[in-house]
Amino acid sequence: MLLIPSLLKNVALLACLGLHPLLYSCNNSSSKTVSKLGDEDSLSFQKKYKLDKIKLPPGFSISVYAEVPDARSMTLSPSGVLYVGNRSGNKVYAVTDENKDGKGDKIYTVASGLNTPNGVAFKDGNLFVGCISTILRINDIDKQLANPPKPVVVYDKYPTETHHGWKFIAFGPDGKLYVPVGAPCNNCDKSNPIYASITRINSDGTGMEIFARGIRNTVGFSWHPQTKNIWFTENGRDNLGNDVPGDELNTAPSSGMHFGYPYCHQGNIPDPEFGKNKSCSDYTPPVQVLGPHVAALGMRFYTGSMFPENYTNQVFLAEHGSWNRNVPIGYRVSLVKLDAAGKALSYAPFAEGWLQPDGTVLGRPVDVLVMPDGALLVSDDYNGAVYRIVYRGG
Repeated sequence: MLLIPSLLKNVALLACLGLHPLLYSCNNSSSKTVSKLGDEDSLSFQKKYKLDKIKLPPGFSISVYAEVPDARSMTLSPSGVLYVGNRSGNKVYAVTDENKDGKGDKIYTVASGLNTPNGVAFKDGNLFVGCISTILRINDIDKQLANPPKPVVVYDKYPTETHHGWKFIAFGPDGKLYVPVGAPCNNCDKSNPIYASITRINSDGTGMEIFARGIRNTVGFSWHPQTKNIWFTENGRDNLGNDVPGDELNTAPSSGMHFGYPYCHQGNIPDPEFGKNKSCSDYTPPVQVLGPHVAALGMRFYTGSMFPENYTNQVFLAEHGSWNRNVPIGYRVSLVKLDAAGKALSYAPFAEGWLQPDGTVLGRPVDVLVMPDGALLVSDDYNGAVYRIVYRGG
């Protein structure tokens, strides 16, 4: 079959997306205007998403920022455009708040037809998208939301397994893009060291290296505002019981560290299969053991000025919720408080109620993001929404 030269240039990109190159165009993008959320709209959204059921500390309130299908990982451009990836669909969205009233005004589809575009990151005017095996870049996107350019392949050598293959991505203080590769299983010991790791690459796709190992699956990380060390959540393995192991909040002050998987879980539980003749003391323990099977995903340090001062540099994390525990747990945003040395002092719910006492699920938090005004955004793929938590005192 003869392909014209212009089409040949796109074959590699389309193959990486898992699509037939003759049936798909990367420029399959569109924009859609969302009605402005006025007072009546805000009240209707409160009722629609049952936000009156969400419990917060005194002085805090929650509202709907935008409706975004399958809202997953989030990133913000310097101009204030919110980009949202998704896992169940194939699109990446942009949300603008043009009048700066804390409510999304317009939503744009900036890419479609992608292979699980869960991860989004922004650098130098460009949006980076993490798919299963591929990192893409959409150039100069803020200025072209209504007519976005075609994605460009940055790197396409990550494993193709979909089990724990969806990615959270973010740029570190070193300018490199950090990209996790989850274990392609519940519990296994793969010979290829790239599995169960966090990798990093240069923004042009060169220099891929493994930064940390022994991490079953992380779908959220950030860097401490003062130490600049990376912190990340980790989902513990299944089928060891309802109450073990816990998920983890970890930190890696340097490269080359091993966090135990699959030999040791939550820092002190040897794996019954792979932990024989291994010592948990040989691996880096978590800073905080989280709830068992809570599915801790996105996490951020609070760096805003809206919340009370005792929240500064503390960790907010989204717990998506258990799927195979007899009594469900998670479905909340939790807060881990740290001392000046980075030691965990407490771990407790901050926003809860998406899991009702009778087991009814009202939502599933995925990611958190601190906005320039200090508000905390929370994405929810169960409802296809992004919430905004603010502090007004009282």
